[in-house]
Amino acid sequence: MSIGYLALVLHAHLPFVRHPESDYVLEEEWLFEAIIETYIPLLHVFEGLKQDGVDFKITMSMTPPLVSMLRDPLLQDRFGHYLAQLQELTEREIDHNAQNGHLRYLAEFYAAESSKVRQTWERYQRDLVGAFKQFQDSNNLEIITCGATHGYFPLMKMYPQAVWAQIQVACEHYEENFGRPPVGMWLPECAYYDGLERLIADAGIRYFLTDGHGVLYARPRPRFGTYSPIFTETGVAVFGRDQESSQQVWSSEVGYPGAPEYREFYRDLGWDAEYEYIKPYVMPNGQRKNTGIKYHKITGKGLSLSEKNLYDPYWAKEKAAEHAGDFMRNRVQQVEHLHNIMQRPPLIVSPYDAELFGHWWYEGPWFIDYLFRKTWFDQSTFEMTHLADYLQKHPTQQVCRPAQSSWGFRGFHEFWLNETNSWIYPHLHKAAERMIELAKREPMDELEWRSLNQAARELLLAQSSDWAFIMRTGTMVPYAVRRTRSHLQRFNKLWEDIMQEKIDSGWLEKVEAIDNIFPSINYRTYRSL
Repeated sequence: MSIGYLALVLHAHLPFVRHPESDYVLEEEWLFEAIIETYIPLLHVFEGLKQDGVDFKITMSMTPPLVSMLRDPLLQDRFGHYLAQLQELTEREIDHNAQNGHLRYLAEFYAAESSKVRQTWERYQRDLVGAFKQFQDSNNLEIITCGATHGYFPLMKMYPQAVWAQIQVACEHYEENFGRPPVGMWLPECAYYDGLERLIADAGIRYFLTDGHGVLYARPRPRFGTYSPIFTETGVAVFGRDQESSQQVWSSEVGYPGAPEYREFYRDLGWDAEYEYIKPYVMPNGQRKNTGIKYHKITGKGLSLSEKNLYDPYWAKEKAAEHAGDFMRNRVQQVEHLHNIMQRPPLIVSPYDAELFGHWWYEGPWFIDYLFRKTWFDQSTFEMTHLADYLQKHPTQQVCRPAQSSWGFRGFHEFWLNETNSWIYPHLHKAAERMIELAKREPMDELEWRSLNQAARELLLAQSSDWAFIMRTGTMVPYAVRRTRSHLQRFNKLWEDIMQEKIDSGWLEKVEAIDNIFPSINYRTYRSL
């Protein structure tokens, strides 16, 4: 009999990036890279576990922007072209490195991997959302939701209607795509403020995840810390992140992804290859970019990229197995220790960004595969669980008020509100005020109805926390600034056109075609609660 639980939770999210108005936009490749390196490899892991009789349990958020992009025909077509280019390059690389045994071996490895991706993509008829849903239907995967566009709730709390719209639109979108209402929610950026649970309860959501200190500093202090959920006064459960297991994977100092055997993310063929040779596979304007073909391993700390040694997937896979075993043994010790203190089964919640596994840490899906197999066959101290299953088995928990919190730098909103991004919030707040006013209107005709719904879409897209995050990290900042401004400009034009009763139908049609997320949205969701 097991004496504890481990809940592995992955947060699968990307901002809504779709540009039908342009033939090529580099940022669309964020999705394509994640499909090749994270989402399809995870499906391969799930398929293999199922085939071998391992009854795995994992929780995974799939955010509305990600689901929308995965099901978008334009992006599906563009991904097909991107994958074909990658396959062509890997085949060229096999010939190009005919005289270098190690590089040829790696080129053949990448060719085989991209071929497997193609087969899976076609086998699921390009519908990866439907592919993940199959594992939800078999009760191996629990899919939860998030904010409609990953809006940062604590910085919107002065407009409860705006927070409600993020929650309600997400729930409606989830039900349209998965055929059932969501049970759980990953709070965007794990960001919580006092009273948020009332809106979540009103939406019918049973639980949400926040960072560890949101639970640890709850009032009264939870008796079992983060090793048991707490219930809010509304009955909604709160799960907090376990610091110990998270650090083993996340930490750049002691985390597994920094092992010298693993693939080096920052050295890519797109920058290494001779220019004329690689030119057909970089940006149309001739600028170099990452191709996804990376021939080097981390090798050691303090080395420059040029000093890195060649990668070997065989030894990297061995290291992933070793790390999975180490992670499992640490959880066994942790559970035994906690069980002795708590005198009840502890729950260890280990949440991570899904894209860490495969995209940033190439060996991450192998790690997950080995972890499930080892916990299934090699130990009996704890069992893997879904969060919803845990609540069914343990319906009685301490009632507390969570503390305001987020993850990221210092854990209290600093990452999303600082000198790099504070300029966006007065504009977002003004747009929210205007949207709440617009929501009181009854449209005169279908054109105004469409304009009101498009205004709601533009506000939601402008509120995405990804733009503030990118401004703070300092990567791709011009794109994040441009996206924030363009959505606000479109919103304000729609507001002016509606107020003046002079709607530009041609312009509206163009904007609807570009920002086509949430086709069933109803602007009235912004009405007073």
